[in-house]
Amino acid sequence: MNRQREVLKDGDNDQKATISVLEIPKPGNSENPFLPDPQDEVLFNSQYAFHERTEAWHEETRKKLLKKLDSHILPIIIVMYLMNYLDRTNLSQARLGGLEESLRLKGTDINTLTSVVFIGYIMLQIPSSMIIVKVRRPSVYLGSCMALWGLVSALHGATFNYASMFICRFLLGILEAPFFPGILLLLSSWYTKQELAHRLALFHGGSMIGSMLGGLIAAAVLGNLDQFLGFDGWRWLFFIEGFMTIAVSITGIWLLPDHPGVPVLWLTKEEQEYAKWCLANDVGKQDDTEAVPVKQALWMALTDYKVYMFGIMLHAHTVCASFTFFFPSIVETLGHDRVVTLLMTVPVWGFGFLFSVLFCYHASRTNERTFHIVFAMSIIFIGYVTLTFSDNNKIRYMAMFLLPMGSGPCVQIVMTWLSNTVSRPTAKRSTSIALCNLMNNSASIYAAYLFPASDAPRYLRATTAITFSAILCIIMALSMRSILLAQNKRLDRLNNMDEEERQALLGEDGNEDYDDEYSPDKMAKGFRYIV
Repeated sequence: MNRQREVLKDGDNDQKATISVLEIPKPGNSENPFLPDPQDEVLFNSQYAFHERTEAWHEETRKKLLKKLDSHILPIIIVMYLMNYLDRTNLSQARLGGLEESLRLKGTDINTLTSVVFIGYIMLQIPSSMIIVKVRRPSVYLGSCMALWGLVSALHGATFNYASMFICRFLLGILEAPFFPGILLLLSSWYTKQELAHRLALFHGGSMIGSMLGGLIAAAVLGNLDQFLGFDGWRWLFFIEGFMTIAVSITGIWLLPDHPGVPVLWLTKEEQEYAKWCLANDVGKQDDTEAVPVKQALWMALTDYKVYMFGIMLHAHTVCASFTFFFPSIVETLGHDRVVTLLMTVPVWGFGFLFSVLFCYHASRTNERTFHIVFAMSIIFIGYVTLTFSDNNKIRYMAMFLLPMGSGPCVQIVMTWLSNTVSRPTAKRSTSIALCNLMNNSASIYAAYLFPASDAPRYLRATTAITFSAILCIIMALSMRSILLAQNKRLDRLNNMDEEERQALLGEDGNEDYDDEYSPDKMAKGFRYIV
């Protein structure tokens, strides 16, 4: 039943504004099917009556709200993710400063130290995401975890052998676990499906900026502070970046917002209510953090096959992106000294960041996901093959630019697609993100061994694994597209049925279950899966 809701403009009985929605009469609103159900306190906001405002009013108000959200949320989460990535990847830069010799590492010890971070990371993924849904102040929770991982990162500089570094790396993974899924949940609690992709691109761009600045910081520290006050340069690298993280975490606690239901100093009460209304309107129902118990949300995520398909996509992507933890060593195969090598990593990550933002912005504006993923995976595949089989160092360096161009936007688009597809309830979305992030990072446990020093400069083992992973990611993306297109077609058919036919298909109770992908709530707002 495809209709249009007509509402009168304020103070104008002669002129009407039309808001296009898909409406289905509900029992609580049988007298006027063109208004939302009064029982839904968010959609039918009696105090502000957002459903009665004109389309022009919504467009202008949403634009103003987005400016506020972007200016307060994006800068701090980008800086926080920048530090997150610095603290996770600075081992590869410290390696060029003599870390292996100082700690007497041998063989694949450095690969194991890279891998163990993700064991701790995986262990806390789902428990942390189940906790954050119930925490009233996610900003304090995430900021506190960040302060603790900053302290552990600084302690890396005080390690004296393989065992002490192993413990620090394991603890770092545990304390970093809540951050990425927590921020993604926070973003999806303030932005609609269409708005989320390019903002997630900017957020994830923090990792590329971190890699870019990491090269500059490492070049400066290793080149100027080696043996300063009797400490090796690589130790100063951990000290400086660890305490930088602690400083940022304190700022984050004060600047990060919480859920739209928690008061924010820089938003008025009406703006917060409107933020809640926009999200409810986006999925057809209020996004309630208390809608389902945590155990039920976990079960809903575990029994949704789409979550596993997204998890496999992310897992395959992580194998393709495993170069990030060894990139300075890969660049070192071009034959330059350590300072020049670190400086050569800077433009690669800078260009990758710019491409990623523009690429994800295009995905967001076009509401397309599948072929953007296919294109990104193709780029990274071409980069690896060129890097492996070319003998020309100039061509090999140019091929290195393709690696972050492919890996950067792909993960952002897949995570956004996941959040759009498994949109509610909040507890299920949070658990699904954590489960997929678990599958995502589990790849890093073995991918850390794809770049042993003995395989330099070709790294043929890595290229072989990455080729199969890229193909797997593409297959999963195309399969997900086919599944969601089929579900969208069924939603189209259901909207064209009369009430009796719909009841016969969905059941006598109207099939109002939260996890039903064909629920009347979704159809009532014209919900369609993004493909």
